[in-house]
Amino acid sequence: MAINGGRADEIAGAQWVKATASDAIGECVEVAPVNESDVAVRNSRFPQGPALVFTRSEFSAFLDGAGEGEFDGLIV
Repeated sequence: MAINGGRADEIAGAQWVKATASDAIGECVEVAPVNESDVAVRNSRFPQGPALVFTRSEFSAFLDGAGEGEFDGLIV
């Protein structure tokens, strides 16, 4: 079981994925399925750092909002 805020590099079997749009200096967010119900997110610059763990429904709601432009105001 992945613990929210636990070390990302200690999530057993995590296969981290990052977007192809990520830049060459490693400034990106990576995601990994944790189990059948959870998804973990980490900062690629700190792969050993903390991972935030969301349910798949929470993560899906975030992706839907991002796709609809709900967070575009956060990008400068």
